[in-house]
Amino acid sequence: MRARLALAYARIACQLREVVLKDKPQALLDASPKGTVPVLVLADGTVLEESLEIMLWALRQNDPDQWLSPTAGSLDEMQALIARHDSEFKPALDRCKYPSRYPQADAAAAAATANEFLGALNQQLAATGYLFGRDPSLADMAIRPFVRQFAGIDEAAWQNHAWPHLQAWLLRLTDSALFEQVMEKYPAWHPDEAGVLFR
Repeated sequence: MRARLALAYARIACQLREVVLKDKPQALLDASPKGTVPVLVLADGTVLEESLEIMLWALRQNDPDQWLSPTAGSLDEMQALIARHDSEFKPALDRCKYPSRYPQADAAAAAATANEFLGALNQQLAATGYLFGRDPSLADMAIRPFVRQFAGIDEAAWQNHAWPHLQAWLLRLTDSALFEQVMEKYPAWHPDEAGVLFR
């Protein structure tokens, strides 16, 4: 999701191949043997295998609203927060969202880790409504799709949390035209098809 957000925002057209990970096409494995998504194959053959890597590449091609240059803080600070999100919040989210996949995990500890991270985000958003200043930035767009997943686990519980700044911040994303564009569903790609033009 965050890779698609950046590509759409940067107005970079690409051929989209929606894959079913339970039935990985050989073309995906040829491009990226680790077999995870997203994968972006550039015109020169370079392969980008991580969503944040794809975001940074896209924004360095075209960044009309300066997502890489926040009105407060720096790119390094944004990347540090994203790294903490990816290493702390994302694993906790997975254990809250898919408990059957992690039968040995402590569900209460995972929920506590997620709530602590989200509470800190709520405080960071209090001053300006965005994570690094008065406008959306790379950090907002890299983190919000995963906060949306957490909110969807139990929507009533999400609304009952005392996180007004976080809840408003998430709503601004889900009410945006860019979000609607990248949330469009696509049929699974088959090797005899060209793929869908995404832009």
